[in-house]
Amino acid sequence: MGAYDFYKKPVDIDELGFIVARAFHLHEIEDEHRRLESGASASVLGSIITAAPEMMKVGKTIERVASADVSVMLLGASGTGKELLARAVHEKSGRKGDFIAINCAAIPENLLEAELFGYERGAFTGAVKSNVGKIELAEGGTLFLDEVGDIPLPLQVKLLRFLQERVIERIGGRQPIAVDTRIVCATHQDLEAMISDGRFREDLYYRLAEIVVKIPSLAERSGDSTLLARHFVNRFGRELNPKVQALSADALAAVDCYNWPGNVRELENRIKRAVIMADGRSVTADDLDLPGTSSQEPDQINLRSAREVADRKAIRQAMSRTENNISGAAKLLGISRPTLYDLIKQYRLQA
Repeated sequence: MGAYDFYKKPVDIDELGFIVARAFHLHEIEDEHRRLESGASASVLGSIITAAPEMMKVGKTIERVASADVSVMLLGASGTGKELLARAVHEKSGRKGDFIAINCAAIPENLLEAELFGYERGAFTGAVKSNVGKIELAEGGTLFLDEVGDIPLPLQVKLLRFLQERVIERIGGRQPIAVDTRIVCATHQDLEAMISDGRFREDLYYRLAEIVVKIPSLAERSGDSTLLARHFVNRFGRELNPKVQALSADALAAVDCYNWPGNVRELENRIKRAVIMADGRSVTADDLDLPGTSSQEPDQINLRSAREVADRKAIRQAMSRTENNISGAAKLLGISRPTLYDLIKQYRLQA
């Protein structure tokens, strides 16, 4: 089926055993890669393109908490994929109702209560008929409160009562309505600081944050920037500029080095513009027009630790740039294939 390696006689049984074990390890890595490619849609991160261990950890956390009947709070900067992860919580929960999302920062304060809790006919001027709120619409399902830190204090009290009693009252109504709705919320704000300033209720925070999931920024996801850049080039190339099919080497290096303060959303917009502006078959660094470079790794005093950090980062970047091609990654790193296999095994990395 194809030779992996050869061994020159006379045979040293320990050395031969090491070579055979390494061959099995390589087979496991390649098999895992094929399994991930074929079964990505079944993963909790199926809607999110990633190869970063930091995001895999987030996925495992969501898989564990999705089936538990607890409120989940997603913390992360804008553009990190909080709504996609909220949908993953709902899809893995097994709840039969709908996933309903509402952006608390996008709705005026005087309308937010009506949007959440609904209202009865005649409750206020213009209420010509009864209206069901988002909490009721998500009955048996999940309500995603995006930017929950923007909910005004008076409404926080009413939301807290719902979380405690699992009943609501529409505006202008007197009949309590029992609702089985799971709450998943998200924010990029520091809620603990807002609690100290008196802008967010502490008791509501602990009701909403029964499970807290912190989503890493794109700069903290090893190798994901180039992985996503390739995906967006393929997608926007088909839609906007069919002649564009790839990223040039200098574009890949620029994507890898940039810090992406706007996270995945910024990367998507930048690639979209570059695909439109590209003249050739590849997007170049000039097409991307990226300002500055990424921040450097924190200084390491211990040489062994510094070497390991540098090796891990370089290997992940090389594997990402070459789309998991071992030979290409080894060439990019300036080492042999066996040396790369040894490093992958030593650092317990997965291709």
